[in-house]
Amino acid sequence: MASADLRAELDCSICLQTYTDPVMLRCGHNFCRVCIDCALDTQDESGVYTCPECREEFQERPALMRNFALRKIIENLFVTEHKETETGICCTYCVDSPVPAVKSCLHCEASLCEKHLRVHSKSSEHVLSDPSTSLEKRKCSVHKEILEYYCTEDYVCICVYCSLVGEHQGHQVVVLDEASEKKKGKLRNIFQKLTTKRQKTEKRVQNLEERWRKAQEKASGETDRVTALFTDIRRRLDNLEKRVLNEISRQEMEESLSFSSLIQKLEIKKDELSRKMGHIKELSNMTDPLTVLQEPDTVTDSCKKILKS
Repeated sequence: MASADLRAELDCSICLQTYTDPVMLRCGHNFCRVCIDCALDTQDESGVYTCPECREEFQERPALMRNFALRKIIENLFVTEHKETETGICCTYCVDSPVPAVKSCLHCEASLCEKHLRVHSKSSEHVLSDPSTSLEKRKCSVHKEILEYYCTEDYVCICVYCSLVGEHQGHQVVVLDEASEKKKGKLRNIFQKLTTKRQKTEKRVQNLEERWRKAQEKASGETDRVTALFTDIRRRLDNLEKRVLNEISRQEMEESLSFSSLIQKLEIKKDELSRKMGHIKELSNMTDPLTVLQEPDTVTDSCKKILKS
């Protein structure tokens, strides 16, 4: 029982279901984000906002603060409940062997299999629901009667006595099915708006991805073009370098041959001069005048020609 009471503390007082994206008002009460948003939407026209739990008033639409601690508790609870529901909910009356339940009676607070459902009372007070292990949450905590109505002023589910003699006396109430359909209509409207917004967001994402793809293709094309351009430039520079180096080498070869030929000629001329100088020096050192004078003048003439050249 303590576990069931603890489980009930995790139910939103508006939808009577486990909190979905729990948010907290300044007064400290928690609600599903969608539930409290819908409740506050109905209060927009009056301009006065109140907490569905404690009726505290707010001058402006209250800010919704996410309750991360409560969200974590619910997530952990879902993991535990998932493990528990793997075995299924069994019929309360099949005590000899467990038989899966197909319905639960809120009045009897019992779960029923197909066999026991056929013989179960069909009176209006015996309200059937999907199999559940926490049937007490579908009854009024004050009068212990089945929650059949919804107070549109306090945004809570109530029993018949709450509307007749309880704190909700005189309030506008509707049956749960009507309130549920109205809320589901709002939720469907919100869902449709969110779907439309999501589709627009997806389209924007697709457009951005397409632009990104084109930008990548363009960058890739530019990279290839620049790479090819510089490859061609390097090829041209290599060819030009080879031609210039070949030309320099050719000119060097021609100049080398020219200098080599000139040096060779000058070496021959130098040897001839040295030979004639030696002969002239020899004649100059002779003491016999007859020998000096008998030397042909061709030697002198050839030396003059060399000096002129």
